[in-house]
Amino acid sequence: MNIREQNELLEKQILSPYAALSVNSQGRDHKEEQSDMRTVYQHDRDRIIHCKAFRRLKHKTQVFLAPMGDHYRTRLTHTLEVSQIARTIAKSLRLNEDLTEAIALGHDLGHTPFGHAGERALNRVCAHGFQHYKQSIRVVEILENDGKGLNLTKEVRDGILNHRTSGNPSTLEGKIVRLSDKIAYINHDIDDAIRGKIISEADIPKKYTDVLGASTKSRLDFLIHDVVNNSFDKADIVMSPEGEQAMMGLRTYMFEHVYTNSLAKREEEKAETMLISLYEYYLKHQEQLPDEFRYLIEQCGEKEAQVVADYIAGMSDQYSVAAFQQIFVPKFWKM
Repeated sequence: MNIREQNELLEKQILSPYAALSVNSQGRDHKEEQSDMRTVYQHDRDRIIHCKAFRRLKHKTQVFLAPMGDHYRTRLTHTLEVSQIARTIAKSLRLNEDLTEAIALGHDLGHTPFGHAGERALNRVCAHGFQHYKQSIRVVEILENDGKGLNLTKEVRDGILNHRTSGNPSTLEGKIVRLSDKIAYINHDIDDAIRGKIISEADIPKKYTDVLGASTKSRLDFLIHDVVNNSFDKADIVMSPEGEQAMMGLRTYMFEHVYTNSLAKREEEKAETMLISLYEYYLKHQEQLPDEFRYLIEQCGEKEAQVVADYIAGMSDQYSVAAFQQIFVPKFWKM
């Protein structure tokens, strides 16, 4: 019995009857020989961490565009915080921590430069529309590994696709990530908004802080405990009515006072205009796309508009600005 098989046996012995066991995975679209050390979900986690799209998350906006300071979240640090929260919940409920981690690390791989501003821009100009959760699936199924994708298990892909608010993951591990995403971004966005002097802790309505607490630490502690205490030994991942109501109320408060705040979002219109210009330019000049994207069009039969959106969505904030300057900003002539 190799190490992987020992770990699979250990899962059967210690995990909850509601856990998604590695040995029961529905598998991959393309069969491959299994690792002698890693379970399928551990293998998926490693593939995600080592892929190019994951590395680019460090230079993609979370909420604040180009903030002056080292401590504001990026899309990568958001992803790591979601993973940490989700793993804590999964471990406490004796669910599959490896599956949970893989879903959490992959859930935002398809996000555009400049956060949701970039997503809105591409959704506006793409005939097929654009949603980051669908793009995350496209990244892992097609775009990575020179058009071959990462060949992830169906459970991981299901969790990535369904991490959005309206999603319905098929595993409890996916449901944990869906909730952990909200718990993470609501709280770290409050922290960043306070750091950026958009709001203060005292501005947060007392009806929410009375339930959740008056600091990021206390709110995270309450929400994680609330999920664990209300989901233990159940075939679902749920919160208490008061906890869920307070969390969603706080989310609404953030939309009203931070996510649409003119000071916090003053550069977003420029970012959207820039990305739309890049999209329209590359749609007309497909010969200037990198080789791997032209390969998708010429050899794989992918739609041109989709592949151009793939290229724009994969850019980091800085890369998109540099591309725009290279194409649209005139350079001074010199001998």
